[in-house]
Amino acid sequence: MADSKNIVALLPMKLNSSRVPGKNFKDLGGRSLFEWMLTKLLSIDSISKVIINTDAPSKILEYPISSHNKVQIHERDISICGDDVSMNKIISSDIKKFDADIYFMTHTTNPFLSTGTIESAIDSFISQEQYDSLFSVNKIQSRFYDKLVSPVNHDPGNLIPTQELDVLYEENSNFYLFTKDSFVASNHRIGVRPMMYVTPKLESLDIDNIDDWELAEALVKSKIFRI
Repeated sequence: MADSKNIVALLPMKLNSSRVPGKNFKDLGGRSLFEWMLTKLLSIDSISKVIINTDAPSKILEYPISSHNKVQIHERDISICGDDVSMNKIISSDIKKFDADIYFMTHTTNPFLSTGTIESAIDSFISQEQYDSLFSVNKIQSRFYDKLVSPVNHDPGNLIPTQELDVLYEENSNFYLFTKDSFVASNHRIGVRPMMYVTPKLESLDIDNIDDWELAEALVKSKIFRI
């Protein structure tokens, strides 16, 4: 079913990172971090194009993978460069320039997300008509407290098994699926009628800080994940 849709992947990438300096181009298991995700996107037949919205086009062009016929580099306008710019503004600049039936937006910081999970999420979105968008989540059943140490989803005086607690879902930033219409309606990659997609725990690591990076290196060294 995905073959009948024009699916474009959006892979934003910047040169600098405040928490893990240069992480997009940092070596992870013999390849730069960004190559882990880009390699997977390029291998998926239903994805027709991968748009790399970046402030570092010349740096990306140093890598042979950038010459793949599916890759299109979109140089980021100076007005939307910087750490404080909303990702929605970057997405908006992409969808104004590149048409698609469906956009699959992900990050270079999700190196362990599998092609099987990506394809399953795409098929899940395409095969339904109830939802206008989809985003990935972690499914969590744990005892939570707020900043005032008040229980959020449980009663400390009645300790039921955690598997019987109400499920909470955490947006994990692994990926988002949406259309141009849904984005315009909400001005957000999550539309007004979103569908949640639970990703496997081991695949869901999002590298945001040094601890995340060290965990990713340990997983690669253990040979649990390979590019």
